[in-house]
Amino acid sequence: MITRVFDLCRRVARNQTAASAAEFALVLPLLLLFIFGIIDVGRLMWEWNRAEKATQMGVRFAAVTDIVPSGLAGYDFTTSPANVLQGNPVSPALFPGVHCTGTATTATCTCKGTCGFPLTSNATAFNNIVTRMRRVEGRITPANVVIDYDYSGLGFAGNPYGPDVAPIITVRIRDMEFESIVGQLFGGVIEKEGFASSLTLEDGTGSVSN
Repeated sequence: MITRVFDLCRRVARNQTAASAAEFALVLPLLLLFIFGIIDVGRLMWEWNRAEKATQMGVRFAAVTDIVPSGLAGYDFTTSPANVLQGNPVSPALFPGVHCTGTATTATCTCKGTCGFPLTSNATAFNNIVTRMRRVEGRITPANVVIDYDYSGLGFAGNPYGPDVAPIITVRIRDMEFESIVGQLFGGVIEKEGFASSLTLEDGTGSVSN
């Protein structure tokens, strides 16, 4: 009787019928995590490329079309209170830069210092830039776009052909997230921040860009 019990125990110990299934069940979660991780890396690089290209398209459009701080477009720095001699460059004290944000119907521009020119904003110009960016990254909204006009030292007071200053325009993306498959499993979020492109203003009028 005891011999039979030992024989039965040996047969059970040597039985590997379900071993492969058990091993597969242990490895499967790691395998799926690895596969989804590879997919996520590819998607992330694609999304980053789209975000970078969107800012390039946006700043190109901004450089050759109507400027968002519309009060600057026709302001003559040879008049009071600036009183710059015609043909002289405009100093950074007179143009410290402008920061613009927007919504679907409005645009808001604020001075980065003390500005003597009127700070009116062109919502149509802002949303035209956003529309151009959406051709590359369709999820971009006006709330995701920030446009800065910074002092460059170019331009001259009393310019009869366009704005007296030729600022460096920077278009950047903010408050956008990458929807990661692995991140959704573990609660992590990857921010699409820091994407920006800059160009110097060219003519600053019109609504068409190549």
